[in-house]
Amino acid sequence: MNSSAALPLAHKKKRSYAWIYFLLPSIAVMLVFFIYPILLTFYYSFTNLALTGEAAKELKFIGLDNYVRMFQDPSVRVSIWNTLVFLIGSAVIGQQVLGFVIALLMKHKNRLFRRVIGTIVLAGWVTPEIVCALCLYSFFGDEGTLNAIIGFLGIPDVAWLYTVPMLTVILANIWHGTAFSMLVFQAALDDVPNEIEEAAVVDGASRMQILLRITIPYIKQTITTNMMLVTLQTLGVFGLIYAMTGGGPGTATTTLPIFMYNQAFVNYQLGYGTAISLLLLLLGIVLSLFYIRSMKE
Repeated sequence: MNSSAALPLAHKKKRSYAWIYFLLPSIAVMLVFFIYPILLTFYYSFTNLALTGEAAKELKFIGLDNYVRMFQDPSVRVSIWNTLVFLIGSAVIGQQVLGFVIALLMKHKNRLFRRVIGTIVLAGWVTPEIVCALCLYSFFGDEGTLNAIIGFLGIPDVAWLYTVPMLTVILANIWHGTAFSMLVFQAALDDVPNEIEEAAVVDGASRMQILLRITIPYIKQTITTNMMLVTLQTLGVFGLIYAMTGGGPGTATTTLPIFMYNQAFVNYQLGYGTAISLLLLLLGIVLSLFYIRSMKE
């Protein structure tokens, strides 16, 4: 090959790798703010890192001691169970189903109706988490709005935050996050071709048959994607539960984020707390892989 033919080839090869330079800033940000903290957390989970006591004076590598302690701790099993109950109740069933129902009811409605209902539902989503927690605490409190309503009806007051604490935080998270699912499903339902539904009506299909055999299969990918996003968001809910119940009474609403916080920043056992955080990360990864596999199928 002569030199005149080699020059364009070398220039073309150089251009094929030019895209790497444009990705370098993003890669640097990912390494500094995402990869490095994860690796550091992974390392600290194998140490005796603490804020007080002898362990705070000298950092030591203790191997799998934190993980052995974690899987032998009954409180961890309680926290995992509470996390799954909170996740299924508020995300899988609550936000997903309620968001879909609201979006379905708003379909084909006029613009004014959709705007009013959408604004009402969005009010909970745009409200900061701590403000949402205080609002729901005032609603479910001993002298709150709910007891005022049932007292007006002649029903004795109920200590909702103590008798059914998990139900109260589940309902609070549903109210706070349903708008996201509503917006996702509303966009998906608007893309369902009207011609298909009209043809099904002509063929004698009922509304339920259209919903189960046309609408839901058509937006199946959207349902799975929304489920994954809502699940990951719900796994990290901390402020809402902590402000309403503090994880109590006892350990009734102590989810993994609450338990991790208590171990790391209340008991000052940062090494043990980071090990629990990795368990939470592993749970999120497993659920994400399950949803991604479902989307492929």
